[in-house]
Amino acid sequence: MTQAPQTQKGLYFEEFSEGLTLETRGRTLTEADIVNFAGLSGDFNPMHTNATFAAETPFGQRVAHGLLGLSVASGLAYQMGFLEGTVIAFTGLEWKFREPIFIGDTIRVQVKVVKKRAMPAAGGGFVTFDVKVVNQDDKVTQKGQWTVLVASQTPEE
Repeated sequence: MTQAPQTQKGLYFEEFSEGLTLETRGRTLTEADIVNFAGLSGDFNPMHTNATFAAETPFGQRVAHGLLGLSVASGLAYQMGFLEGTVIAFTGLEWKFREPIFIGDTIRVQVKVVKKRAMPAAGGGFVTFDVKVVNQDDKVTQKGQWTVLVASQTPEE
């Protein structure tokens, strides 16, 4: 896997190639992340916010919101810079939640370009990524596909 430098300028549609694979740096999820996400989203499910309740669940402890994991994954991917200034829109998502993310887990994101489709009328093209969120034990916690509309380097005139 290639780890793109954080300062890399965004890639244009033409610069993506099928098979290009990138991996983000890791980020550890904290109790504060879960509390802040609960406040932002309004999702105060006790599985996320109540240690006593969560201890009695099959997980035995609090778990991060699945959508918090997805949100952090999106941020980690964006921080790599390959979409910086060139992404026009996030247009599609197919997503599976496979394993829990616990407080203290460190996740990273692996992205692989699996499809491109030019859309000159939209100023670029669609790029579809296979995406995996992987924890410190190399377990895939979430996975799916993201599709984004990326600007063309030489827009149609």
